[in-house]
Amino acid sequence: MELAHIQMIAFAVITIGVFAFAGKKYLQIYKNINLGKPEDFSDNPSERIKRVLLIAFGQKKMFKDFGPAIMHFAVYAAFLVTQIELIEIFIDGFSGNHRFLLQLFGNEGFLHGLYVFVVSFIELLSVLAFIATIIFLARRNLLKVPRLVRSEMNGWPKLDANIILFIEIFLVIFIFMMNGADEVLYNQGASHFAGSGSFNFLISSKLGPLLFGGLSVDALHIIERIGWWGHILGVLTFIVYLPFSKHLHIMLAFPTVYFSSLKPQGYLNNMEVVTKEIKLMMNPETAFAAPAEGAEAEIPSFGAKDVQDLSWKNLLEAYTCTECGRCTEQCPASQTGKKLSPRKIMMDTRDRLEEVAINISKNGAFVDDGKSLISDEYVSVEELRACTTCNACVEACPVTIRPLDIIMQLRRNLILEQSNSPEEWNAMFSNIENNGAPWQFSQQDRANWISEE
Repeated sequence: MELAHIQMIAFAVITIGVFAFAGKKYLQIYKNINLGKPEDFSDNPSERIKRVLLIAFGQKKMFKDFGPAIMHFAVYAAFLVTQIELIEIFIDGFSGNHRFLLQLFGNEGFLHGLYVFVVSFIELLSVLAFIATIIFLARRNLLKVPRLVRSEMNGWPKLDANIILFIEIFLVIFIFMMNGADEVLYNQGASHFAGSGSFNFLISSKLGPLLFGGLSVDALHIIERIGWWGHILGVLTFIVYLPFSKHLHIMLAFPTVYFSSLKPQGYLNNMEVVTKEIKLMMNPETAFAAPAEGAEAEIPSFGAKDVQDLSWKNLLEAYTCTECGRCTEQCPASQTGKKLSPRKIMMDTRDRLEEVAINISKNGAFVDDGKSLISDEYVSVEELRACTTCNACVEACPVTIRPLDIIMQLRRNLILEQSNSPEEWNAMFSNIENNGAPWQFSQQDRANWISEE
């Protein structure tokens, strides 16, 4: 069997195996998200599409901090545009061809020029992404930017961020090994691609001869194959690794932005169960009515104690969070030394959701494990009480994640179901219930100051 056929078979087996393994994990994440309660976001699709284009594709909210934003955009743009060349690599891998699209377009003409332009543009973006990645590594590990080195980032979160950055570096190195060696081979008429001359790719046409110009044809073929296999194996590794990493936001940012709330930032959702009870109480005929014969009185639940009590959108956002820390950086409670970190809230929600999913997988249905999202292991009472509901975290998130929604639902459960609130709060609640205001005097007396001399 020829070497080309062996490579083609190996590529097919590895690629199919990777997509099967990764697909299973992506399906599990989809099931995990659907453990949440239903929530409707079907309104105003045109506005939602506009948001996706501006915020998810256009990175609009990132550019509030121009330096990191332009570097992130370079990596992001390189990731998107590189998919064009990746399509050709997959075609070559399954078919045993080399530069299938270039062979299809020929050695001259408009399509040939378009191919060279696209690959050259990809190379330019790759160089910018390489520089940005080095800077990102330095910011995390040398400069230790405060929002990137908080306590919740110790251990796996820090390692995860570094792993993905190193994968990006290796991908860029391998793509230039492939293009550079192939450029020199083509100049010598020895490329896998038929013909001779020069590809004239923007970077490789200079870098290839500079690095590989004095090597033999056999050595160049080996370097080109190492570059080709290294790049595609790096991509496949990335596909497998992605669902286990915070970088899943590359995919989930788009649905998260599309399904984001279109209501004003300060809007807090009413609890339907409370609204229903108030309406019943306001109606004399239903306020004290007994349940129908044979029916049991429904016991309402308030807020969220665990991840299953949150909405599917909350759980989607937990998987979307890229742990950038901009929410925590802007949080006034965090800035004053309090324990609250909105980023940690999202990370804790995701971790608890994974734990619940494993529980369900083992037992066929969820079996009470004596834990909940409100606990010292995950989100503590101290963290929930520290939130001022100012929406700074929501405003800061580049992909419209709302940590405040989760905080409010957990805090509602803490107060309304667990009766867990400070004495000062209890006094305020009592005054609101009895006087219609937080102050300890009746509504009739609240305006007496007007008539005072």
